[in-house]
Amino acid sequence: MASDSVETEAKLGAWPGFELPIVDGVVPGLRAEAGEPRTLDATYVDAPDLRLIRAGISLRHRAGEGGPDGLWTLKLPNDADVGDGVLRRRELTVPGSNGPVPTELAVLVRPWLRTASLGVVAHLQTVRRTATLVVDPEAGGADEADGGGPVPVGSVDDDEVSVLQEGRVGARFREVEVEVVEGAPDGLLDAVVAVLRDAGAGAPDPTPKLVRALGPRALQPSDLARIDVADDASAAEVLRAGIAASVLRIVEHDAVIRADEEPEGIHQARVGMRRLRSDLKTFAPLLDTAWSEPLREELRWVAGELGEVRDRDVLGARLRDQLAVLPEPERAAAAAVLVRLAKERQRALTKAVATLDSRRYLALLDRLVAAVNEPRTLPAADAPGKDVLPGLAADAFHTLRKGARKLGKHPADEALHEARIKAKKARYAADVAVPVVGDAVKAYTKAMGALQDVLGDHHDCAVAEAWLTEATRAATRGQAFALGQLVAHQRHEADRLRGEWRAAWEAVDRKKLTAWMSG
Repeated sequence: MASDSVETEAKLGAWPGFELPIVDGVVPGLRAEAGEPRTLDATYVDAPDLRLIRAGISLRHRAGEGGPDGLWTLKLPNDADVGDGVLRRRELTVPGSNGPVPTELAVLVRPWLRTASLGVVAHLQTVRRTATLVVDPEAGGADEADGGGPVPVGSVDDDEVSVLQEGRVGARFREVEVEVVEGAPDGLLDAVVAVLRDAGAGAPDPTPKLVRALGPRALQPSDLARIDVADDASAAEVLRAGIAASVLRIVEHDAVIRADEEPEGIHQARVGMRRLRSDLKTFAPLLDTAWSEPLREELRWVAGELGEVRDRDVLGARLRDQLAVLPEPERAAAAAVLVRLAKERQRALTKAVATLDSRRYLALLDRLVAAVNEPRTLPAADAPGKDVLPGLAADAFHTLRKGARKLGKHPADEALHEARIKAKKARYAADVAVPVVGDAVKAYTKAMGALQDVLGDHHDCAVAEAWLTEATRAATRGQAFALGQLVAHQRHEADRLRGEWRAAWEAVDRKKLTAWMSG
């Protein structure tokens, strides 16, 4: 299993004659304990186009640390704002030799790598002189260590780096890194950096060693990043930003699904897929449909594969919460049946991960990234977004309105489910228009979200009732009795929501909320 932590560090350039100053006492009880110099030999791997490092990701094997075989390290961006010049990254490490990338790290970069192959892109040799920063707990600078002695709170690494090219030194540079651990005294990083600056070190520069070694190619923008648009952007620019947001949501939650860290990973990935499918449909008049429709079909396929897991996550959470309404021993009888649901989920997850490992899925990710960078829009998309997008969002809303007006006082479950799908499409279309329309959309999307919640909860009741009914076929008499009570609960809840949905709809269908669609 990979060791997982967050590193917070500042990197400062240093000239050849620079001497490390004394940092003892810059915070109460601090002292630096110098160690012996070490030689670290690092091999970095990436795709030929450096797509990992351009996305802020580095993957390396380094000999000279982590044991006799060395250490694999994956560093991932962290969005936390920690100040100018400070680098904060998630760091995962796995001991092992310089061979195939450990599986637990390879899966985390797979959605970024996609169908490209990893290869060596840089070889760095570093002579490192480390001063470990420790604090005496009696000075009040840190919590006391288990043994009652000084507490390590960070380090200062003085690195002389050689960039090797075909066995020869192609470039050299020197830098000083100051790293602090979680729980270090407040202000430690800034205090040590200030002392180093006073001694002649350069200003903090968050540029990683690998980027300095690779040069301008590593500084090129990532092929997948969030896109900001101005309020006078063209419809094509706004659509591209929407596509990028959805694709990023898919890619960023891919690893969460594989690791099964939390159910939200499946949910967020599917939201990205549904949004993108919906946008490609809603804004079809602006797109080459011979290009967009095949993408929609592939997104439908993979979303369906993930949907089996998501359905069981939602159902499991719902039924576990509702067990509380049952008296004992019915509660225990129903809980025993839910073991079956957990097994179904595990089978669905295994199938979903196999889908994510498939060549078809990885090829789809390539196509989605290409869609971000070169969407095939029609000339009509060159018009200002504020002139074009509201009308297309209005089309999605009017489709919902037409369906809603046909529903009677007691609509069938299937009809409400259809209304839910149309409500999602209408909301997604409005979300895309926000950058060029502004706050006028927000009250509408908030009300639409409330409608989705009512219709979504109603759909969950119907799904739960169907599963419980099927489960009774293989249940014992006591279990069937308990499940019957849960079925009754679903029906009661569904009836309540069936009576509430129209009020939620009328809260959306108000002129002051929809006026932005007509300009």
